Amino acid sequence: MADTKKIYDLTLLLDLGAPDEQRAKIVADTRAAIAADGELLAEQSWGTRALAYEIDHREAAEYHLLQFSGPPKLIDALEHSLRITDGVIRHRVIKLPAGASVVASTPAPAAAAPG
Repeated sequence: MADTKKIYDLTLLLDLGAPDEQRAKIVADTRAAIAADGELLAEQSWGTRALAYEIDHREAAEYHLLQFSGPPKLIDALEHSLRITDGVIRHRVIKLPAGASVVASTPAPAAAAPG
């Protein structure tokens, strides 16, 4: 039986009201946590996008997608850290189906924020 790695998508929605440095640090710290216990496979910064619905009076957020592989303890650590980190509006980790491909590590076209 072939050893297949489980691949996960982590989507981060960051608060535009947080300073640029704080948002950059959140992404850098998340990358470092993944690298410490797993492997970062791809990353995309989707820029500022409108939220599907207002969250805590916010209508837009800075979106990031990180694809990685790692053990269950890594997912637990990321979930805990991101849940308590100021500047994170929402995050979601999703296990991709077996055989799913990894996205290219290039930025997707940015959508304009509502104005």
